[in-house]
Formats: sequence, structure tokens, C-alpha cells
Amino acid sequence: MLIELGRVEQRHAAVLEVMGGLPVTEVALRYGVARQTVHRWLRRYAAGGIGALADASSRPASCPHQMAPEVEARIVEMRGAHHAWGPRTIAHHLAREGWERTPSRSAIYRCLVRQGLIEPQRRRRKRGDYRRWERSRAMELWQMDLMGGVRLSDGRELKIVTGIDDHSRFCVCAQLTLRATARPVCVAFTEAMRRYGAPEQVLTDNGKVFTARFGRGTGEVLFDRLCRENGVRHLLTAPRSPTTTGKVERFHKTLRAEFLAGRVFAGLDEAQAVLDAWVAHYNAERSHQGIAMAVPAARFARAASEPPAVMARLPEGEGAAPAGAARVHERRVSPEGRVSFADHRYQVGAWLAGETVTLSLRDDLLEVSHRGVLVASHAQRRPVKVAAAPPPPRAPRPPAPGGRPVVRKVDSSGGVSFAGTCYRVGNAYRGMQVELRLVGDEVEISKDGTLLKSWPARHDRFREHGAFSTPGGRPRRSNASRFSAQEDVTQLPKPRWNMGGET
Repeated sequence: MLIELGRVEQRHAAVLEVMGGLPVTEVALRYGVARQTVHRWLRRYAAGGIGALADASSRPASCPHQMAPEVEARIVEMRGAHHAWGPRTIAHHLAREGWERTPSRSAIYRCLVRQGLIEPQRRRRKRGDYRRWERSRAMELWQMDLMGGVRLSDGRELKIVTGIDDHSRFCVCAQLTLRATARPVCVAFTEAMRRYGAPEQVLTDNGKVFTARFGRGTGEVLFDRLCRENGVRHLLTAPRSPTTTGKVERFHKTLRAEFLAGRVFAGLDEAQAVLDAWVAHYNAERSHQGIAMAVPAARFARAASEPPAVMARLPEGEGAAPAGAARVHERRVSPEGRVSFADHRYQVGAWLAGETVTLSLRDDLLEVSHRGVLVASHAQRRPVKVAAAPPPPRAPRPPAPGGRPVVRKVDSSGGVSFAGTCYRVGNAYRGMQVELRLVGDEVEISKDGTLLKSWPARHDRFREHGAFSTPGGRPRRSNASRFSAQEDVTQLPKPRWNMGGET
């Protein structure tokens, strides 16, 4: 009769055989294990008896890198005080507090998940998969945008005109306004330039307050004029590309999470005071992950420590600089020895390639200095505006007599369809009914007896239905005449057939 022994019983039998005098090698071969395993069973039996031969947990007795309970309690306390802080920010503040062993970002993430403070999420793409885009120095590029969501107790909503320095993430503009029109936006931009100086470039989206790129007007808006007169190059994003202004959009996310957070303000003055205090903390105290946990003011220190180099002014003269006052700008010389100012390039000298020069604009004279020495002077160039002469007014005339009119309705694009071809009328006549008449080789479009447009006939004349041209025009032809016009089918050679299948 076979009896199945348990694992502990087999190990106990092997130990008894060794203790009875059998060699360890022979016992290990019989039980199919290594010699070292038999010696381990002997040590465990000598230390704890038969109970020690059972399988023990593989967990180590101690873990030197395990997070200390004090550190875990501090992490929970930080997260409770600042709900917007993530693992990377908490790790930075733990290092600043001087803990002996600062846990890694992933360890803090697991701690927050273990405590139920955050929901576990799928791992994002590696940071190395993204391409970094950042200007090399402060005051080289500002990103500006508009943001809503600031609520007042009376139900109104305020807008914020925001501006971020691309290199340092320093907030240069955070101005509240009731209406996001052109004037408040330009006033906020002007105040920012008066305080910090004029940047070389400013990047915005295609909003109507920033550009007339997609508007009905063809001239420059107030913001473009302000940039031109202060020597700032205005850059625009591509349509439907919010990632181009990603830094100011990310600033909006932080602003909503840390400043708004469901707040309701009594009035504009109170909201502006609270916003100014938060911006001061953001610039001077709050560490920024995008710049290696540095403070934005530290990167912006060079430009912020100097007095504003430009006396910004609105085009209409409100707050304009005194007469004769110089406006100073800094530019880097290109490898060809030129500098760019207000969409024009000025020659300085190839020997200054890569150097930073100072441009001083006084009474339409642009002076270029390097380390306090005047190196070039140029007359300021302005864009040439050629005013197109308006076309002479055309007196309305009635359509030509003859021809049966066809009534069509103008579609949303300002055109009418006739014989499978679209003829342009104009957006002013959208939704109206007009008359089309064939006069010779032209299509005349009229309304209420007044000729609106006259176009050369571009459609297939054989597809005309319901309209007849005048006697001088091209007559319609029937389907039978179409065949005869192309070729005479009766004159085609007839095929010859034979019984062998050959033709």
C-alpha cells in the first residue's frame, strides 16, 4: 500500500537518514535535491525542530529603502494642504525641508495611491519622446492669451489678460477686465511693457483682439499697431493649434487650480488684489517644474533687475512718452552682421556677429550701440502702404433685352448654380432670389431689373434647361443633334462576320 508523504515529512525523513549515518550526497541524490538543500534542512531542523522544515515566507526580514512612517505622514500632510501638488512637487519640497532620505517620485506616487489621495492612471509617454521648445533667454518672446472663468457675486464673469515669458515662465501680465475687447488688452500689454520693457517678439493666437487675419477687415488692429510702434514682432499660431502657445495654456491650468478653485469675488478690485498676490507668489516663491524646479523670478532676474528699457505707449497717445524720449531695445546680431527691428533688417557689421547690441530710437533715428560705443546709425524704416485706388462706381444698367430669365436663390457662399456651374453674385445677396439670363456667350445676373453681375458662360451649353439665349447666342441642341455634331453614325463601316469567327 502506497502512502503519500507530505513535503515536511519527506524533509524530516531525509534529515533522519543523514543523522543515521548516510552520506549527504547519497541522500540528496535519492530525494532529487542539491547537497546544499540537505544541509539547509539540517540547520533549520537543529534550530527549530520539525516545524522549521515547512516553507517560510520569502519576504526579507528588513527593507533598508522602505519609506519611513514619518516621511509617509509628511507626504499625506503636504497633499492635504495643497491638493494641486503632485509627486514631483512633493519630492522637491521634501528635499528642501532636509529629510535624510528623500523618496523618489514613483515612491511618492505609490504612497498617494495607497492612501487613497489620488486615482491610479495609465503611465504617460516618456519625457524624452517630446521635443523641448524654449527660447534661450528672457525677454526674447512673450506668450499672451485671454482666459475666463472669474466669477463675481452678481453673476458677471471677468476675463484675464495673461502673459508669460517663454524662457523663464515669469508672469508679466495678469490683468482682469469686464470685457475682452481690443482696448483693455492693449492697455494691459502696455502696462506690462512699461514695467518690464518691450520683448523682441510676442506670440498670440488668432483672436480678433490680436489680429485681423481671419476678420473681414484688411488693416492692422490696435494690438498690431502697438507692436509695430514699440518694435515688437508679432507672431501668430497656426489655426486650431493651441499647443503652440502651450506655456501660457499651462499657466491657465495652474491659475484655475490654485487661484480660482471655485472662488466667487465681490468685485473687480477685490479679485485683482487677490490675483496680484497670487502672481507675486507664483513669480518669486513657487517652484516651476518646467524649469527644473527653479523659481521664475530667478531666470527673469537679469531683465527684471534692470529698469524698463522702453517707454511703451498706446498708438492714440494715451500714456505716450515725452517728446524726444529715447526708446531702447536689445537685439542679437545675426551671423551676417544684421539686426532685426520692427520687421526690417539693419546692417551693423559682421565683426559683431553673435553679440548683443542696444538699439536706441529717437526722433525716427535708430542708433546701434555696443558696450556704450555707437557703431551704426540708420533712419527708421517704415512699412510702405500703397493705397489702392477705389474702382470707379458703375452705374446700374438694366439687363439686355431678349432671352427668357431663370430664377435662382443665392446660397450661403454668395453664388448661384446654373447648368451645373456656380456663378458668383456676392455675400450681400445671400438668401435672395435673382434672375439669370443668357445674352450671347455671357450669363447676366439681375435683381428687380438691375444688373448685378455679368460672367462669361462657363457651363456646358447642352445642359441648359429653362433659359434661352438671344438670337445672337448659341442655340440649344437636342440629343440627336449632339450625335450628328460629333460624327455621322450612319457613315460608320459595318463589321463583316464569317462563320469561322474572324472579322
